[in-house]
Amino acid sequence: MSRDEIRIDNLEVFAYHGVRKDEKENGQTFYVNAVLYTDIRPAGREDDVSLSTNYSEICHFITNWMQETIYDLIETVAETLAEQILLSFGAIQGISLEIRKPHAPVGLPFESVSVRIERSWHQVYLSVGSNLGDREAYLKEGIVKLEDHPLIQVQQTADFIETEGYGFTDQPKFLNTMVKARTLLTPRELLEQLNLIEDAAGRTREVHWGPRTLDLDIIFYDKLIYEDNVLILPHVDMENRYFVLKPLSQLAPNFRHPILGKTVTQMLDALETRKN
Repeated sequence: MSRDEIRIDNLEVFAYHGVRKDEKENGQTFYVNAVLYTDIRPAGREDDVSLSTNYSEICHFITNWMQETIYDLIETVAETLAEQILLSFGAIQGISLEIRKPHAPVGLPFESVSVRIERSWHQVYLSVGSNLGDREAYLKEGIVKLEDHPLIQVQQTADFIETEGYGFTDQPKFLNTMVKARTLLTPRELLEQLNLIEDAAGRTREVHWGPRTLDLDIIFYDKLIYEDNVLILPHVDMENRYFVLKPLSQLAPNFRHPILGKTVTQMLDALETRKN
């Protein structure tokens, strides 16, 4: 993410957010501080506002959105506003957003209460596979459902390739591809959405590495190294899976594994050498 910044300090907005009835009816003044992470260099070199993010448009967007919505919590205001800014202004890669509420009903002397969050787009690579029924139709439907999700933007899809089953070989051949996308979802939220798409395609999980109508896996999420009880990133053992590396090499040949330190091309070459 670019570390260039456009800063908006103490934008004053009169709006109607709050838990109490009088807050929603009478309204109050809020202050918004925003740091927009974007690439300023093209606009700076060309002196062309069309190559930058127009901070006046952002200020009006924030004001209009805050005045047209009503939420109980400023936590919700911050979360939803950050999301809407990132979805509406394509050049903004990330945002640090603070909502200050100087007239909150605290009942004690204070200057203001506030919440501050940081949100950004994340680059992901998703493996897509099927070896039951109309395999191509399942892959295409899975990709369409990814495209339809409001917080996932599909950028590129690799060619479909046919491969043997992995781990459990006594099963029909797979059709596989790879999707490059960006998302505002966290890794766990993204995994939950992938599981919902699989379930909608009739995916069952009776046999480990067994046949499936649709299989969706997160291979890379930025260069994040992460592990919990249901998710490991980067995807475990991906360096030994041809059906992952071959389509991935078409989309990101020079992407470097954050643990192994090898590019996708290097991992694929090493795997093909071992096979031969």
